[in-house]
Amino acid sequence: MGGFSLWHWLIVGLVVLLLFGKGRFSDMMGDVAKGLKSFKKGMSEDEEAAAQEQRRITEARAAEPRPAEPRPAETTVTPAPEADRQ
Repeated sequence: MGGFSLWHWLIVGLVVLLLFGKGRFSDMMGDVAKGLKSFKKGMSEDEEAAAQEQRRITEARAAEPRPAEPRPAETTVTPAPEADRQ
C-alpha cells in the first residue's frame, strides 16, 4: 500500500501512451509552441504600437507653434517732484 511497484508504473505508462500517443503528444507540444510564439509576437507588436504612438505625440508637440515668451513690462521712470528748495 505504500509505493508503486514496477508493474504499476508500466501500466500507467501504457495508459498514457494509449491516451496521448506519440503523434498526439508531439502535436500538442507543437500547438503549445505556436501559442507561445504568437503570444510573444502580440506582446512585441503592442509595445511597438505604444512606442510609435509616443513618437507621434512627441512629434506633434514639437510641430506646434510655441507661444511667444512674454516680454518684461517696460517701466517708465518718472522723476520725483523736486522738493521745495528754499
